[in-house]
Amino acid sequence: MGTLPVFRWRLAPDGYATYRQLRACGLRPGGQPVAAQLERPRRRRGPLIAYLYRVDLAKPVRPMTRAKWAALDKANAARRCCPQCRRDAGYVIPASLGMCVPCAYPEGSCDGIAA
Repeated sequence: MGTLPVFRWRLAPDGYATYRQLRACGLRPGGQPVAAQLERPRRRRGPLIAYLYRVDLAKPVRPMTRAKWAALDKANAARRCCPQCRRDAGYVIPASLGMCVPCAYPEGSCDGIAA
């Protein structure tokens, strides 16, 4: 395996794109290896590196199927369900708390707000 061509930040030639740039165009790398890399210098640490793929070898993004949509809905519902009270919180449970806000702070419950 040879070395990858390295380009300075914002100076990559046409025909190369990052994963996010491919995705924005409705494409995916499609199994191709990394073709080049970008390096952005930083002062106190090593350079930031972004991998580039060839646009001409990219393939279209696969469409979502009903099963994939169902699995995504189920996963998002699980992220909203409080493990303590088993209710749908209506928002994604914060990982820092591990439970919904009323369960994490029962004394500051919003059930009877007095202004």
